[in-house]
Amino acid sequence: MNQTEEKKVCGIVMPISSLDGCSEGHWSDVLEIITEAIEEAGFEGNLVSNADDVGIIQKRIIQNLYENPIVVCDVSGKNPNVMFELGMRLAFDKPTIIIKDDKTSYSFDTAPIEHVEYPRDLRFSRIVDFKAKLAEKIRATFEKSTMDTSYTTFLKHFGEFKVAKIDKKEVSGQEFILDELKNIRMGMRRLERNQSGRETHFRGEIDFPSSDEDFDYCLSKASDAEVKKAIDLISTHPGVISVNTIELDPGHKHLRARLSDAKYREELQIMMRKAFPKGQRNLHNSSGKNG
Repeated sequence: MNQTEEKKVCGIVMPISSLDGCSEGHWSDVLEIITEAIEEAGFEGNLVSNADDVGIIQKRIIQNLYENPIVVCDVSGKNPNVMFELGMRLAFDKPTIIIKDDKTSYSFDTAPIEHVEYPRDLRFSRIVDFKAKLAEKIRATFEKSTMDTSYTTFLKHFGEFKVAKIDKKEVSGQEFILDELKNIRMGMRRLERNQSGRETHFRGEIDFPSSDEDFDYCLSKASDAEVKKAIDLISTHPGVISVNTIELDPGHKHLRARLSDAKYREELQIMMRKAFPKGQRNLHNSSGKNG
């Protein structure tokens, strides 16, 4: 198949980990259903976080959100990252189809946009109908966006706006290689920190992040409910890329977040201290580290 015959990519934005009582396996099944509908419409489905090359994941997501000719976004469970990525896609005012399960309520800001609904229990007979409806919606939406010069997904219904664009610049081969090497080094450092964190659990010592773009907060003696609350709270911040917890000793957990910019660290410190009163947390203040 030559380049002109290749299928156009339909980006997918959706939850991929446990959320709102649904397991990771549930979302894998939903991804398969969405992908089948996309292929039926004549497109190739691809999560916006996926790419053939190695690189910074948030840069890849933004690039795909901007460049993919059409995107399907599943807002089921109202995952903060999904809602943020949907907001970016709508800001670009490019063809977007929103779907949700029948247990998720509509969000005020996106309620004016039609949502294609599917059953959370993934009942076969209703899923067959959903796939057919989604496939037709993808075809019709893409065709309208290419044929109608006044087409708008969201923004232009509310007035005249200058649609956001991503500027591109050409770089030399040497600059490109250096940039890719930098990305690979950052990826290796993340792997080293993760490995170091696993070793720390056995040593019983505290291993704080070595990067200025990481956030570490002590949740010593926190209950499972409190830890979940902390994760949910941090995840809502737009500067947070990913969140995880590590247990250094029994009952001694640390929350760690990967940030898009170190400037958000102080904001997160304030958020956590408000949510978890002083005296219950922060056993490591004397160390001068986060948490």
